[in-house]
Amino acid sequence: MVKEPVGEVYLSAEVIQTRVKELGQNIATDYRGQKLMLVGILRASFVFMADLVRHIDIPLSVGFMAVSSYEGEGGASGAVRILKDLDEPVTGKHILIVEDIIDTGLTLGYLIRHLDARNPQSIKICTLLDRSIRRIVPLPVTYKGFDIPDIYVVGYGMDYQQLYRNLPSLHLCSVRL
Repeated sequence: MVKEPVGEVYLSAEVIQTRVKELGQNIATDYRGQKLMLVGILRASFVFMADLVRHIDIPLSVGFMAVSSYEGEGGASGAVRILKDLDEPVTGKHILIVEDIIDTGLTLGYLIRHLDARNPQSIKICTLLDRSIRRIVPLPVTYKGFDIPDIYVVGYGMDYQQLYRNLPSLHLCSVRL
């Protein structure tokens, strides 16, 4: 019998939604009157991004990117491959990258360099979870939902073997990813 990887609730749906609303309101205030484009990093950010945009009461556009990170012996190598790029130009727009969780920063650092080459007005980061203890590449995180220790969670878009993304809360994951 396989042990269920979903453990106790780490962050409840209510706590998450309260913080997402606050982030959305802060983003709306900061970007009012500007050309804002949210760029979600697939797959895990889609739940967070869907909730976030409902709390940003200004006109904005959305786009999605999908990336693959390669790990070599001893951990992340930093090699990144773009699987799905944006469908519209970012030149002159304020880009807000929306992530579910930031760990080492290697993938996000690559994406920032990739997008910056397209001449946006600005690039900032919004993440639900920041696991800064694992950071290798320093990143300026402008909007952060929660700091998280070196633990693994599932739910609210985050998965274990492509399952449990649909849970409304974040749960501890008993399996180390």
